[in-house]
Amino acid sequence: MRANRQWKFWLWGFVGFIAVVWLLRSMLAPFVAGMAVAYLLDPVADKLEARGMPRWAATTIVLLGFLLAAILALLLLAPLLQAQVVQLVEVAPEWIAWAKKELVPEIQRWLRRLPAAEAKQLREAAGNYAGTAVGWTADVLRNILTSSVAIIDILSVIFITPIVAFYLLRDWDRMVATIDGWLPRPYATTIREQAREVDTTLAGFVRGQATVCLCLGVFYAVALTAAGLDFGLVIGLITGLLSFIPFVGSLVGFVASVGLALFQFDEFWRVGLIAGIFFFGQAVEGNILTPKLVGDKVGLHPVWVMFALLAGGALFGFVGVLLAVPVAAVIGVLTRFCLQQYMQSSLYRGFDTVEATALDLPPDPLLSHPAAEGAERGDGVADLPPKP
Repeated sequence: MRANRQWKFWLWGFVGFIAVVWLLRSMLAPFVAGMAVAYLLDPVADKLEARGMPRWAATTIVLLGFLLAAILALLLLAPLLQAQVVQLVEVAPEWIAWAKKELVPEIQRWLRRLPAAEAKQLREAAGNYAGTAVGWTADVLRNILTSSVAIIDILSVIFITPIVAFYLLRDWDRMVATIDGWLPRPYATTIREQAREVDTTLAGFVRGQATVCLCLGVFYAVALTAAGLDFGLVIGLITGLLSFIPFVGSLVGFVASVGLALFQFDEFWRVGLIAGIFFFGQAVEGNILTPKLVGDKVGLHPVWVMFALLAGGALFGFVGVLLAVPVAAVIGVLTRFCLQQYMQSSLYRGFDTVEATALDLPPDPLLSHPAAEGAERGDGVADLPPKP
């Protein structure tokens, strides 16, 4: 098969894969979630198998342990979360009354200082945005409460994901070996190297960042609750969950907790204590947790991760969010590989320095000139030949 036909084959295969994901995005959630669980638990199952345990037994023990831990966490947290949600419903009217009494007069006083035209435009823009936000929220709630499809999706994730995870985890090594046998032989070594790089990047980020999120969620939930902040447990857990998106979790948690502290506490030092909890948490995350658990060699920039998660969610919904980080890891590894190939090609080095050597042609006299050598070294000032 010629090179151009190979490119067409792989290009059309990629387009077909994207089309299948797009068409089936509404029912792929349990399968993608099951694949993610199997990928995360595969190293544990491999260790048990290496100690002489059959693969099916190792898979059963690992998956049951994971499910029991998840169920236990839900059973422990559900009563606490329920109590805080009930409390939130009870105090919501007080917050609304406080906002009408304190915030609204301040906003009106601030608007009176603006020119009439600007104040009018600001009111119209705020009204439009508020109406859009309220309408979008109402639509989402209505779809969640009335859509049988949404209920089916939730049930499918709950009941189908463990089944998919079990079979994928049991046959993981066999599937990898089968896919390896499908690789085009001339490029099998290169593809294996890039696949190992993707696995290293993905495992380092996902497993490490998940551990960081767990540690931060527990720390913020315990610290905010101990500081006496209402809904500290909910805010702490949400902060830990959103910490998977770089900078988003800490920003949302800081704004929510400090704003709630300003409303709840009269003493300024208690507000400072809440803010200090987040400053301490960010210091620990940036200097201890992330360097130790994630490291600086995973090759996924925080901005790239944020873009991938937002783009995946906008294009494919929940399935897109699940696929965002793996796809970002693959694109990052392939981009670095393409850059390495480009840096070694004649497009970067030029015909005289690469192709002349390959073709055994005499080198260009200009390249042997001291001025050209100085420019090639990047000295900033070329070395001039000595005066006669």
